[in-house]
Amino acid sequence: MSLQGLLKTHRENIRNNWYPGNKIQTARIMAGRRIPAFCRDIWLVKNRRSFEMNPNGRATKQGDRLLKMQGKFDRGPVDFKSHIVQQEGEVMSIATRDVVSVPPTQSIISAVATMTECGFRRLPVTDPGTKKLLGIVTSGDVINFMGGGDKYKLVRVRHNGNLPAAVNESVRTIMTAQPQVLSHDAQVADALEIIVKKKIGGLPIVFDDGVLAGIVTERDVLRMLAAEHSPFRVENIMSSSLRVTTPDSRIAGVTQDMTKYRFRRLPVVSDDVLFGIITATDIMRYLGSREVFARLNTGNIDEVMSLPVRALMAGDLFTTTPDTPVNEAAREMLKKNIGALPVIENSRLVGLVTEFDLVRAFSGG
Repeated sequence: MSLQGLLKTHRENIRNNWYPGNKIQTARIMAGRRIPAFCRDIWLVKNRRSFEMNPNGRATKQGDRLLKMQGKFDRGPVDFKSHIVQQEGEVMSIATRDVVSVPPTQSIISAVATMTECGFRRLPVTDPGTKKLLGIVTSGDVINFMGGGDKYKLVRVRHNGNLPAAVNESVRTIMTAQPQVLSHDAQVADALEIIVKKKIGGLPIVFDDGVLAGIVTERDVLRMLAAEHSPFRVENIMSSSLRVTTPDSRIAGVTQDMTKYRFRRLPVVSDDVLFGIITATDIMRYLGSREVFARLNTGNIDEVMSLPVRALMAGDLFTTTPDTPVNEAAREMLKKNIGALPVIENSRLVGLVTEFDLVRAFSGG
């Protein structure tokens, strides 16, 4: 199907709001995830395509014995350029239009709670009167603030390590000001170029006067491109040189690694056994759900950041294999609402494939 055809189908699905035969399934998922009322319509739109996709992956419990090794070393060169998908069309046709945003005066803890409740990795910051975009706060900014980088100075220096005081600072103190944006009349190809070349996972969209018009993410792009056939398999696009951590690593150390290397997630390995994956969202949820405050005695951030990452890991670990078709891996990610799949070969971890890897492969980047 051409990209124009994909866009037409996509717009029809938005108008219909539901995919036929999936209302019951959608209601069950929403109930299970406890989607807040103010996030519900956005959540439905962002997840509409995953309801019509059949699962094809394998789920294993955290801690299953999956040994870590390099696996196959020589998988041969891949010519992405020979399989370029032609991109043309308005980016607003795949973007989320009704965007939840916060004012710059909102507290950090309130903004993070909104991101946690709605399942967002990024949240635009807008002027409360004009709705003009002022900045954006991402899970990366939150990880940086919690100990990963320079924004941690807000906690350590300004508030002498006092976390309750620091999280009540305004969100403008940790947001990314003047973020990369797209114009409302930009093309899908424009979004793809920025996402792939600059490795940005989400782009606010603005009108000519700077007012927020929407937001498009790499998942939105993947949801559209995944219907296009790709000749690649996971082994052609996965990352095989992995940085890992251990179940007993302190949260503080993990946030530092994520910020330094610009990772959203790290495989957790113990004695060559894949224990699971720790993500920036897991750590952000720790703060946003306010669980962090139950562990505070003196209020010092060291009390909560010394916790081992194993305490934040929950749920199933979904995996894939090197010979899995890229389209199948994309369907699995979209259905499970996850951003990456560990790649397993002969019970051993040989790589990691992410949403970004898939978008780059489908786009020919």
